[in-house]
Amino acid sequence: MILTWVISALTVLGVVARPFRWPEAVWAVSGALLLIAVGSIGYADAWSGVAKGFDVYLFLIGMMMLSELARQQGLFDWLASVATSHANGSPRRLFVLIYAVGIVTTVFLSNDATAVVLTPAVYAACRAARVKDPLPYLLICAFIANAASVVLPISNPANLVIFSNGTMPSLTHWLSMFALPSATAIVVTFIALYWSQRSALAADTIVAAESAALGSSARLTGIALVVTAIVMVGSSVLGWDLGPPTFAAGLLSTTLVLLIERKGPQMLLRDISWSVLPLVAGLFVLVEALETSGLVEWLASLLTSVTLAFPASGPVAVGALVALVTNLVNNLPAGLVAGGVVHSAQGSDTMAGAVLIGIDLGPNLSITGSLATILWLNALRREGIEMTAWAFMKLGAIVMTPALLASLLVL
Repeated sequence: MILTWVISALTVLGVVARPFRWPEAVWAVSGALLLIAVGSIGYADAWSGVAKGFDVYLFLIGMMMLSELARQQGLFDWLASVATSHANGSPRRLFVLIYAVGIVTTVFLSNDATAVVLTPAVYAACRAARVKDPLPYLLICAFIANAASVVLPISNPANLVIFSNGTMPSLTHWLSMFALPSATAIVVTFIALYWSQRSALAADTIVAAESAALGSSARLTGIALVVTAIVMVGSSVLGWDLGPPTFAAGLLSTTLVLLIERKGPQMLLRDISWSVLPLVAGLFVLVEALETSGLVEWLASLLTSVTLAFPASGPVAVGALVALVTNLVNNLPAGLVAGGVVHSAQGSDTMAGAVLIGIDLGPNLSITGSLATILWLNALRREGIEMTAWAFMKLGAIVMTPALLASLLVL
């Protein structure tokens, strides 16, 4: 058990620190293979862990195809010109506008979609507006992706993972539980992030970009994104997995546009960040090994004890603790463990809600806390922008802490 925990901790450290500047996926996969090699997890259990992420893999592939298609067809350039024209030369107005778009994108397309789809659009807007430093605007994509991911079940794949054991609340019950906490998270995150970037915004200037032409292929891609959002909401209401419909939407949209353009898929497939998939698979194996070590049973016992000892303040403490844990193992696999713990401990709705808020908001502390933030980081690197783990953590402490505590207290 100790060896499993040590290897898992070193793996997470490698994902966070990226020694030798090797990609996060290298460390996640290496850690998973090492756990198998030392016997901490068998081949069957490792494969079971990988298989648990199947729906997530399909979801990510579908969204990445749509995102890359939108970028190549000029949809992002058109959105950039629209954003800068509505900003009317005000950096603060552009900041607010991007934040509002980020809320809508996260709520109806998920936090991963915000990272994959919105980040390139924001960078295009910043380039078109000739901003001095695009980072304050790009940071919105990272923080709102997690802050707004409590609003609906589909707003974060981790939400579905937590309730994968059949305990998913109805949409009405969900909204009654999380409407106020999610609104609190969104507002407090905006205030903290805006305050932290106020000096950069005050020193910035922007210009309105010339309106970009919206071609028929770009328009079709935009329609595909809207249809995908509708399909995802419908799938959530019906209780279906999001992976297959999202993958189907991405595949059909990409095929249709490429046929119209009479282009092959080589360029699009080449530019997709495929390394995200082995990264996620490695993390799922990591969690499977931790579950095999008896971690879930121990945590369930601890959760029960805390609930009985502190019925009023227990949920706040548990939510805060879960928030910290997500930054150690990533919130998606942490959601798998948390779901099993809550189910085993037969926790109350308030306790389950606190766990979910911790899973969703906690990752705003570090760059590896959520898959959305890792996807955001990859999008930045494609544009030649670097964000260190330490710089993000310093900002994350300012932004995440008040939003998390306020949301838990409101819950």
